[in-house]
Amino acid sequence: MKLRMKIYGMLVNRVPEIRKKYHNVRDGKTTALQRLYAWMFLIALNAAWLCGWRGQKGPEDQDERTAKNLLREGNESSLSLREPPEVFAKQLYAYDLVSFDVFDTLLFRPFSSPEDLFYLVGQKLDYLDFRRIRVDAETKARQEHQKRDGNSETTLSEIYKILERDAGIPCEEGMRAELKTEEELCFANPYMLQVFQLLKEAGKRVIALSDMYLPEKAVLRMLEKCGFAGLDACLVSCEYGLSKSEGGLYRKAENLIGAAKNCVHVGDDQISDVKNAVLAGWKAVSYKNVNRTGARFRSTEMSAVAGSIYRGLVNAHIHNGLRGYSRDYEYGFIYGGIFVLGYCQFIHEYTSRHPVDRILFLARDGDILKKVYDQMYPEEAEGGRTCYVLWSRLAAAKITARYYKYDYFRRFLFHKVNQGYTLEQIFRTMELTDMLDDMEARTDGKLHRNAELTDRNAQMVKEYLNGRWISVVSHYDSQMEKGKEYFETILKDCKTAAAVDIGWAGSGAMALDVAVNRFWKLGCRITGLIAGTNSANSAEPDMSEAQLAQGKLVSYLFSQGDNRDLWKRHNAAKGDNVMMENLLSSPFAGFRGFTDDGCMEAITEMAGKEADRAREIQKGILDYCRMYLEQPVSGYVGNISGRDAAAPSYLWITGNRKLLEKEDCQRVLA
Repeated sequence: MKLRMKIYGMLVNRVPEIRKKYHNVRDGKTTALQRLYAWMFLIALNAAWLCGWRGQKGPEDQDERTAKNLLREGNESSLSLREPPEVFAKQLYAYDLVSFDVFDTLLFRPFSSPEDLFYLVGQKLDYLDFRRIRVDAETKARQEHQKRDGNSETTLSEIYKILERDAGIPCEEGMRAELKTEEELCFANPYMLQVFQLLKEAGKRVIALSDMYLPEKAVLRMLEKCGFAGLDACLVSCEYGLSKSEGGLYRKAENLIGAAKNCVHVGDDQISDVKNAVLAGWKAVSYKNVNRTGARFRSTEMSAVAGSIYRGLVNAHIHNGLRGYSRDYEYGFIYGGIFVLGYCQFIHEYTSRHPVDRILFLARDGDILKKVYDQMYPEEAEGGRTCYVLWSRLAAAKITARYYKYDYFRRFLFHKVNQGYTLEQIFRTMELTDMLDDMEARTDGKLHRNAELTDRNAQMVKEYLNGRWISVVSHYDSQMEKGKEYFETILKDCKTAAAVDIGWAGSGAMALDVAVNRFWKLGCRITGLIAGTNSANSAEPDMSEAQLAQGKLVSYLFSQGDNRDLWKRHNAAKGDNVMMENLLSSPFAGFRGFTDDGCMEAITEMAGKEADRAREIQKGILDYCRMYLEQPVSGYVGNISGRDAAAPSYLWITGNRKLLEKEDCQRVLA
């Protein structure tokens, strides 16, 4: 026995990658042939390891491979787009009897794998590792049923009797928990619901066939709850010891409801629903399984429960075949939705636990964030606690130049060197064009308005502006006064406020705090709730660390102290900032400052292609958040972690970095 365990430990447990792959093949397999295959596979894995194979480097590698599958053009939903429901229904009118598969055809679960529902059953039962134990119990129940009755069509009762015997879970309690969870969480496939309703209106005979361990009455209740009332019959394999997978359920259906000349079955399984239906003498129509179709595009670098729910909801919406969506809509729905939803949960949790009188969503990233936040927490919007405010890095740099002088030069000069900007363009951005003549005169022509800003002349420009500093900051006096009037109204009677901004150094929130308290003396402490910080790849990775340590800034996605893998991966120079900011696109123009034109532009929706794309992205985000919140499954899980919320976004970033134009990266570094 000791020798056997030593051999087992050497072959299985010595290398984690081998252990994982071996158990994926071995677990649940009990026949002699299956055990032999598993041992041969184990020997092959060890031989490959000795020859230099090292498997996956880590969980990140899977998403890096998945990123290569992302479509470079076109839209993902087009892969599953079907004929309109009316057209498909008319095609089915030709048959005397129309049969549908139930799960993954008529009904969806909010998971990427049906077994993941067992996580939540285990939650109700307060039982650790329940998903795995429940899967093993079903395997045993099918094996015992096969030995006893000659088929593997076990029942829920038999499964829970094994769980009671082997795991101590009371049979009746376990069955009630699973049935309740199934009935509560399943939802209708919107495409098939329309088809079903059209068939019933046309007076067609419609039945449902399911290979399932759940009681027939329970399956019928689930169908009726989801809108599929009025079925002529519902046959479930465990009730008859017959299945679609071996063809017997089709014959049983014919016997029970009477033979029909023309029968057609619609389902997602190529064997059970298509091949075996044809072998039974029926016609068959294949329906793409939404999770199998979407799997190659989805992030797996997420926690088990939150990741499965995310993938299941996205796949059900994008791949049900009812509609094709624009690329921008899908960008918002697939990648932006979970990020914005989780970010808003994070904001709400923080502002509920801390004394925050007003939540300020800074322009223009805050546009979609406020829309979703108000959708999630309408009582706060109605009470006036949330506010979309005009503030930006550009406006902040000018208004706080008297105090944040270093940041003023860093942002306007040193972040723009060697990028093709002329001095005239730089001075226009700084609103100092009236000083160009003086600059040329005082530098004896060494600095010319048409000269490009480079690392060779940037210091000279700074020295000129430093020498005329009183004149420089006086250009912003009017904006200082208008800004004060604006925020006096917004922060009236407020002692504390949270400024919501995507990031990245937190300079927007910090500058607002300086303006509000140092300059305007409004007495309102500002805390910055940012999505992410400067990363390890930044030239200034520690820029905000003191404020993060203090709690003056709080980050959702990553920082040096949280989710360090993202902090190390995120790279503004490769466009990561831009791509994350694009998720929060808005049809409003960027805020340039407290001038009459600047304020009007920032509160007026733009026209044109860019604004239309922003609206589509926002629509996708809003639809995802609405779908998630309407699903009962949202009540089973807590807030979405920053790591889970980030995973889909970084999958998209990895797959689409090459699509970024050079000026996009320059814009965010500016």
